[in-house]
Amino acid sequence: MLSARILVVEDFEPWRRLISSMLEKEPHLDIISEVSDGLEAVRKAKELKPELILLDIGLPKLNGMDAARQIRRVTPKAKILFLSQECSAVVVREALRFGAGFVVKADAGRELVSAVKAVLLGELFLSSALSGHTFEAAALRLAPEGL
Repeated sequence: MLSARILVVEDFEPWRRLISSMLEKEPHLDIISEVSDGLEAVRKAKELKPELILLDIGLPKLNGMDAARQIRRVTPKAKILFLSQECSAVVVREALRFGAGFVVKADAGRELVSAVKAVLLGELFLSSALSGHTFEAAALRLAPEGL
């Protein structure tokens, strides 16, 4: 298992703490910071250079999509794993332009650790809740745009 420094970005504190506590149980994963809004996520990504950023979409000050665009500019090597309850095909496709995976919050208890491991290994991860959606392979592996 690859070791990784992780930035957790989630505005709802109890959920943010739950995510962090799930990942802290894994010996090679290090939660280096937790933030609650998109602007702070960009600032912390630039400052701390995490290997992985867990990013919600519905964030205050700067939504997760806009934060991901900016994070790509300031720390292009960081992997982004979206963790959101917003899971329409349009939202997921847009998120995957900037990130390497998408976990639906309802599935996080079962899938978060597996998703983190897959993304750190360079694999695409899609939550099982998205299995009914059809995604074109090319759309999933688009290079980040808007840089």
